[in-house]
Amino acid sequence: MRSLLAIATLLAAGAAAAQEAPPAPPPPTPATTIADTDWRAVPPANLLVIDTTRGRILVELLPEVAPRHVERIQLLARAGFYDGLAWHRVIDWFMAQTGDPLGTGEGQSFHPDLAAEFTFRRDPSMAFAAVAEPQGARVGFLQSLPVQTQPDAAFAQTGDGKVHGWGLYCPGVAGMARDEDPDTANSQFFIMRQAYPALDKRYTVWGMTVGGLDVVRVLQVGDGDNGMMAQATPDRMTRVRIAADLPEAERPTVQVLSTASDRFRALVDEARTAKGADFSVCDVALPTQVTDG
Repeated sequence: MRSLLAIATLLAAGAAAAQEAPPAPPPPTPATTIADTDWRAVPPANLLVIDTTRGRILVELLPEVAPRHVERIQLLARAGFYDGLAWHRVIDWFMAQTGDPLGTGEGQSFHPDLAAEFTFRRDPSMAFAAVAEPQGARVGFLQSLPVQTQPDAAFAQTGDGKVHGWGLYCPGVAGMARDEDPDTANSQFFIMRQAYPALDKRYTVWGMTVGGLDVVRVLQVGDGDNGMMAQATPDRMTRVRIAADLPEAERPTVQVLSTASDRFRALVDEARTAKGADFSVCDVALPTQVTDG
């Protein structure tokens, strides 16, 4: 089964406690103090538009982080492969999984499996915005994606002048499902309903939800083993496209708070003050503006 096998036992053990946890706060709405110049537009070529039976989900693709996986998602979306497929495995307080033409967890596309892209190489030109610098690391954002990376001082110590980085599994992060072998991702993917750091550097991150996280969180939860659909009727993806391929009149536009802005720094400070010693990059939810096509 193409699933998140490594954490299934941990998830089952913590399920009861998770159900008793308080609901996560909704993402912040754009404040009136955010100036027009503080927004960053998501390029239509890197915007995945997932229409579902529950509403629309918008995911920013990050080719800098996982180029082969982003290429596969784009290929399958353009072929209409994902249209009509079920969210066949959904676990509350964890994630929602789809992309299986069989709906059983065993299916995939006819394309070859992908080699893992658990980490990427960050160079000084990448627009990385740090929010914390624990010893020997930097944590922050690359575009809309929360990431952890080696410190900038390591640039001078590597042969290619780059350092390792990896996406962090915060709410809204999109990752690729796989079998036990790391190099078996194909067409199935999942979107996080909540944070789950046990997945970091173990499943390829390829995108970040920039619209419709509320939709991800209301998808039908599985009633079978390990979140699979047994008697429950799954929600489905009705159409999946790249925004750039849609007619202009149908094309949504998305703006995300720029991590280069003063408002972003203020947002980080607000989250750090609110959380105190428990502060995490997952506590920083970037405001977005979505205009439907």
